[in-house]
Amino acid sequence: MLKFLIILTINTLLINISFADSLNELYDCSWDNRSNTPCLEISKNLSNSSKFSKTGINKIVISKEEIDRSGAVDVIDLLKNIPDINITQSGPKGQQASIFSRGTGSNHTIVMINGVPINDQSTTQGLHDFGVDFIQTIHQIEIYPGSSATHFGTNSIGGAINIILTGDFKDNFKVNTDKNANYELALNKNYIYDNSSLNMKFGSVKNKTISARGNSDDEKDGLENYSVNINYEKFLRDNNRLYNTTYIRQTVAAYDNSSTNQTGYEGDNKFGSFQIGLEKKDKTKKKNYIIYYNIYDREYDERGTIDTYESEVIGIKYDFSNILNNSFSYGLGSEYKYDWGYFDNRGSYQASTKGNSNNFSLYGNAGINLGNNFTFSLFTRSDIHKQTGLNSTYKVNLDKRFENFNFGTAFMTGLRNPTLYEMFGTDNFGYSGNRDLKPEKSNTAEIYSNISVNENLNFKARAFRSNIENNIEYINNKYSNDNDDVNLNQSGINFLIGLKTDDISANISSSFLSTKKENGSSQTRRPKKTHSLNLYKTLNNKIFGNYNINLSYKHYGKHYDVHSSTFNTIEMDSTDILDLIITKKINQTNYFLKVSNLLDESYQRPHGYNQENRIIKFGFKY
Repeated sequence: MLKFLIILTINTLLINISFADSLNELYDCSWDNRSNTPCLEISKNLSNSSKFSKTGINKIVISKEEIDRSGAVDVIDLLKNIPDINITQSGPKGQQASIFSRGTGSNHTIVMINGVPINDQSTTQGLHDFGVDFIQTIHQIEIYPGSSATHFGTNSIGGAINIILTGDFKDNFKVNTDKNANYELALNKNYIYDNSSLNMKFGSVKNKTISARGNSDDEKDGLENYSVNINYEKFLRDNNRLYNTTYIRQTVAAYDNSSTNQTGYEGDNKFGSFQIGLEKKDKTKKKNYIIYYNIYDREYDERGTIDTYESEVIGIKYDFSNILNNSFSYGLGSEYKYDWGYFDNRGSYQASTKGNSNNFSLYGNAGINLGNNFTFSLFTRSDIHKQTGLNSTYKVNLDKRFENFNFGTAFMTGLRNPTLYEMFGTDNFGYSGNRDLKPEKSNTAEIYSNISVNENLNFKARAFRSNIENNIEYINNKYSNDNDDVNLNQSGINFLIGLKTDDISANISSSFLSTKKENGSSQTRRPKKTHSLNLYKTLNNKIFGNYNINLSYKHYGKHYDVHSSTFNTIEMDSTDILDLIITKKINQTNYFLKVSNLLDESYQRPHGYNQENRIIKFGFKY
């Protein structure tokens, strides 16, 4: 309570501080002809959508401006304040990290780059490791809470996260460091021609702060990350665009085997993605063709014992949308992807897998404007999987908009197909894969509302209830579908208050979550209550002139976890994490000072894995 009062006092003081009339804007652009720097609207394809069906899509966007304001280092820094998302990481930056979206499992969120799925099929359960993703080449992040199967396919029971790499047309160079010589480096360069553009980005991060499982006197677990992104587009005609994205990332991180066994362990995580597409559009129709290829190559060195994990996927995708008239729009498309991969774990625990699967999908949607700002949306998708066969998902949505608020309701289904390991894997304790597994399936109902009090203040609320059936469990040395007719159940509600004026931008959110196992007990690592605040404000001082301040606060409530040594279920205390970044612009350079974990909170999440204490960094962006 004391920490909360301190934070509330700081926010109150900031909101009431007097400030200058002129703003020190992060970007010098405006939507008028007086600006020398044009503004660009970045609009990305959303699978299985059309003009009137988009009103029913739950979408949160973290823009480039918000990324820069936050002072984020990795993707986790950006996602931690999103309602309905909870994160755990096995130590400091670079360590394995998982997210739990709306109380579902860490393998129930699909992750994409520019709309293309990138989940690693060489992992045991097909989850994505967020601990190795850094933001130096990222332009925007889109979050789709709730089942998104009709748009993006399997693995999206809990939600979807789309990382946008394209669209950053402003040249810049950014670097920062701290007292321990850790650094972050980012470079963005564009070449613009009459009918084409080339965008090249490079990022690098070095970080060594604490020991993942030791104490303050132990060796520190560090990381080095490198990322390269090249985006090219060419307009063949006014409405025909050829585009390509290439992304390569490597993260090398030391980790601890236990609190008494810390040295000699290192993970080398490499990833590459290649996409080439053709977009055709006019006033009413839009077509998009894309071919993609992703590859993972991971190695873990455990004191000379090398575990290897590799996976690849190749796919082709087609999307079409059409506005038929002022009342009806529709879309359709298809996707084919082929996954193959293997891993070989050679330590005291020996496990391996080798296999492949493919999936072909057909999908469509319809949006109907019923008049008086009342719309009805229908989405359907059918996936034909090599092992599980034909499975269909759907979503229906009703949305009514009034002058100052809207109200809507939706019902949607989702599924997760079994992974390669669950179907084909083996280990030295007698496990063998199960090719007869059925997909996990979910049902979700939700209601939502958005109230605009005035042009500066709005209020959003969304409530949901969902369940997962056929959940895949490890029983008697084998993965099997649960068949006791008892589902995993999740429900929750979140609130968001947004304030935006010429001088201040603030978002306050609260989430209340209930997620139950089959026996009715709460699932681990999902707090019932989380609260967050993000405040951005321009201030004025007689000595320093205009400068910007960004304050980010997250309350992560009490929750259950598994003890790292006894494996008993224990209750973990809540945490209050406050980050502060101060920015001052001089000519074309933004200088900034960032303090992470300002209150110097000492905590573990999950149990047994230390999180970083207070860190002070300074740098600039030109």
